Amino acid sequence: MIIEKIELFKVPPRWLFIKITTAEGIIGWGEPVVEGKADTVQACIKELEKYLIGKSAKHIEDIWQVLYRGGFYRGGPILMSAISGIDQALWDIKGKSLGVPVYELLGGAVRHKMKMYCWIGGDNPDVVLEQAHEKVNAGYKAVKMNATGGMDWIASIKDVKKVADNIKLLREEFGTNLDIGLDFHGRIHKGMVKRLIDELEPYEPLFIEEPVLSENNEALKHIYGYTSIPIATGERMFSRWDFKPLLEQGTVDIIQPDLSHAGGISEVRRIATMAEAYDVTLAPHCPLGPISLASALHLDFVSANAIIQESSLGIHYNKGFDLLDYVLNPEVFEVKDGYIELFKKPGLGVEINEEKLKEGVKIGHDWSNPIWRGIDGNFNEW
Repeated sequence: MIIEKIELFKVPPRWLFIKITTAEGIIGWGEPVVEGKADTVQACIKELEKYLIGKSAKHIEDIWQVLYRGGFYRGGPILMSAISGIDQALWDIKGKSLGVPVYELLGGAVRHKMKMYCWIGGDNPDVVLEQAHEKVNAGYKAVKMNATGGMDWIASIKDVKKVADNIKLLREEFGTNLDIGLDFHGRIHKGMVKRLIDELEPYEPLFIEEPVLSENNEALKHIYGYTSIPIATGERMFSRWDFKPLLEQGTVDIIQPDLSHAGGISEVRRIATMAEAYDVTLAPHCPLGPISLASALHLDFVSANAIIQESSLGIHYNKGFDLLDYVLNPEVFEVKDGYIELFKKPGLGVEINEEKLKEGVKIGHDWSNPIWRGIDGNFNEW
């Protein structure tokens, strides 16, 4: 179980995979990446290699603590995403070495299937109905879309009135047979949130995600009591210490840590348990690849407060390559009647197609999110 080799694969559409190999030849896969900062995370992993090579892959918790606490400066998206992918790979190795799925090592499953949702856009109403039908036909019973495009700090009434158009279309088409999450994506500033909620409430969204940026979470105090729509946030929070004040504040209903950003399986398991103590539910963020999704599902399988899981299948970022393209056993991600069933294979349960991965490395990627500006040239949140 001694860690002998670490390899990194930067592949399209915007992913970074890590492969950790032990002296016995057991392979573990992880997905350490910050969207738009893949090279930076890759460099961070190179710096962390000295804490890994020659160490036992069995000592997952000790390695996690050393990687996190071993440097004077802690936390943040780069370090925590690097740790996330390493942690995923170590759990994959441990599960394979013992011949059991990772969720068995975390206490065993509390459910036999997990409810899923998929992203359908939202910036453009022209595609919303078409994409929603595609997802429903693929087996989903829930979708998520952006609530708005770029918005001014205080938007015009004309722009506000446009916000409800997309969800209105879906409610007219599907009634209440489709759950619809709305992602504000941190694009809205505090002064507009209540007004937008007024427009959206009649269409009964499943939740509102990131109504304000995570650095402005104190603003949730002014929003939480204003609406009965569940409030979700957390994709840009990176450790239990980031979630602690939010949970103590009592102004969130659904937390959304990302298994590739928030310290991996080990740390998100702790975050999920903290949230359960505050009667807060879990819906892990996952707009990334198959290893990140598999990691999230193993956590969902053991977390009583997990309610729904995001999948990136068909998301607009996945140009040229999609969720299943690097996977030899795509059937594990099959959605049946809105759910993915409990995994059976040992480790994370995902078999990676290394030949396809090597083809992807030759292409690589230089993905970054768009920069939006308002009509006056001022920066808009994306």
